[in-house]
Formats: sequence, C-alpha cells, structure tokens
Amino acid sequence: MTENPLWDFSLAVYARPGVPAACLDLQDRCGQDVNVLLFAAWAGLACGVRLSAEELTRIDSTIAPWRAEVVRPLRAVRRRVKGEDQSLYERLKSAELAAERVQQDRLFAASGLVPGPGGSADLAAANLRLLVPGDDPALAALLSAL
Repeated sequence: MTENPLWDFSLAVYARPGVPAACLDLQDRCGQDVNVLLFAAWAGLACGVRLSAEELTRIDSTIAPWRAEVVRPLRAVRRRVKGEDQSLYERLKSAELAAERVQQDRLFAASGLVPGPGGSADLAAANLRLLVPGDDPALAALLSAL
C-alpha cells in the first residue's frame, strides 16, 4: 500500500477514548460516513485547510460508489453474523477495514491535500460542522477528543 497520512491520522485518532463511539453514533444515527468525518478533521488539524461545502461534496462523491457498493454491504453482513459465527465475523471485520483503507486512499488522492503548518482544532470543527450542523452531542464528543 502507498503512504497515506490520512490513514495514519485516522488510525491514531480512532484509537482515542470516545472517538469510536462518537463516530459510530454519527454514522448510525445521522448517516455520516466515518471516513469522511475523519477526513474533515484531518484537513483542518493536519493540513490547515478549511473546506467548503462544495469541496467536501466533490470529494465525497468520489468515494460514494465504493461506500455504497462495497463498504456498506460488508458492514451489513458483518453486523448480521455478529454473535453467530465469530470466525466469519472476524474475517468480515478485516475485509471491511481493508475496504475502508481503499476508501481513505481514494479520499486522500481526490483531495490533493498534504499535511502542513497552520492546522487547528477550530478548522477541524468548522469542517466537521459542514457534515453535522448544530449542537450534536456526538460531534461535541468527537471534537473534544481531537
């Protein structure tokens, strides 16, 4: 696999307490894509970029077919077998993670962004609020973990 600072950032941030629960809540309750949430945070924190709604929509559209045709079906099957066949569950979990890595590789390539100075939590928050407007408690938890 090629170097992808977005993937490295995502792994590090997702390992922080509270981040998985907040991201999965936004995914399940609000229909947000965890990888796009992490991308928006990365753009602000690591790259110093405030995204526009149009740019975020353009970038998301590059990975939407992969998400719909590969990631979501794998997730649905993995959730379906949970508790019934642990071996199959673990293999599906691994396949879903590999599919998400492909999605993040595509997000990184489509964005053209690279890490640099000037990143801030304020930029990350502005980018994330394009995806989750208002005072959502899961977004607040995610922002506090960044």
